Amino acid sequence: MNATKTIDTTGIDIEKIRADFPLLSRKVNGKPLVYFDNGATAQKPNRVIEALNHYYRFDNANIHRGVHTLSREITLAYENARNTVRKHLNAANPYEIVFTKGTTDSINLVASSFAKKYISRGDEVIVSVMEHHSNILPWQQVCEERGAILKAIPINEAGELVMEEYYRLLSPKTKIVAVAHVSNTLGTINPVKEIIAAAHAKNIPVLLDGAQAVPHIKVDVQELDCDFYCFSAHKVFGPTGVGILYGKEKWLNAMPPYQVGGGTIKTVSFEKTEYADLPLKFEAGTPDISGGIGLAAALDYVNEIGLDAITEYEHGLLQYATTEIKKLKDVKIIGTAKEKAGVLSFAVEGIHPFDIGTLLDQLGVAVRTGHHCTQPLVAFYCIPGTVRVSFAFYNTKEEINIFIEGLEKAIRMLK
Repeated sequence: MNATKTIDTTGIDIEKIRADFPLLSRKVNGKPLVYFDNGATAQKPNRVIEALNHYYRFDNANIHRGVHTLSREITLAYENARNTVRKHLNAANPYEIVFTKGTTDSINLVASSFAKKYISRGDEVIVSVMEHHSNILPWQQVCEERGAILKAIPINEAGELVMEEYYRLLSPKTKIVAVAHVSNTLGTINPVKEIIAAAHAKNIPVLLDGAQAVPHIKVDVQELDCDFYCFSAHKVFGPTGVGILYGKEKWLNAMPPYQVGGGTIKTVSFEKTEYADLPLKFEAGTPDISGGIGLAAALDYVNEIGLDAITEYEHGLLQYATTEIKKLKDVKIIGTAKEKAGVLSFAVEGIHPFDIGTLLDQLGVAVRTGHHCTQPLVAFYCIPGTVRVSFAFYNTKEEINIFIEGLEKAIRMLK
């Protein structure tokens, strides 16, 4: 479906962009697809698809240590991809960028390795009520294993962190703070610079889950001064199964390896093993080589459009959808923070979100329903879950109109 206006005031050429994403042209249940499930995974532009195809057709070889031409060429391409990520995050050095399987894998890496050296019985780890399970369970597990205590920053009804309580939670026992940059359920953009500054004043490191931030806003890890930053390729228009862990050099050097094996070593003997320098110390085994290259292609694509333009355009979509959904009876928006990214979650009085999602699917509208891997957050609002609409820069106001019309039909049918 093409938009009626080619050029948006932000500079977004919507028709050209939509033509870059082949899946957007398909039909679902006989209707043009309206894809509003970008928070779960984003669609892939032709450039990313072609990068993956080219690798397997012409460049397939293993990286590092190979002396033959294919291995040397693809090693260079893979390390160039690492540097593309470095530039995108404005990290100081390429070796502060570790390739992983995704945000979940990145957080598990930090939780496991950091805990081995720095978390003991009676220590405390701080997360927040709005965290994705991937930023709760790894910390919960290491706390149980090491006799530490997991504490959570509360939120208010608008879905904003109660910062006064956060400041009170910080103590000499706090070993690390791990919070979402942007909430996957609420769209709340957390005041991460303040969170980091308060923790650093007490010499406490901070990990940011950036899975929902990197696709929508500029991220500068040096300006934020975070100690760790994690995101997934597939949410920023790249392949699945690839993620990034940024870590400050001092922490990555101090932490023990997460997994060990091929690629992580300098020398091995039965008496002693010496591990490789960063980042290979944390990259055991053959990685998803094509995925790393595909992620670089995705980031290049995003940067050509421009994150400032993307942020402004998606904010316009969010404002428009929020205005339109407020006109509907019995619909309550869940998450009304002052600072939000392109996520709109809502509940309909007397109707289960699954039923709404099922009927919308019949109209070709793809949304996410349920607890969104944030059960403590959903419990705070005393609801079974929400319907979540999550936007990308290829979505349009015309699609929002289709969604609103479909939602009205669904509510009439289910009431």
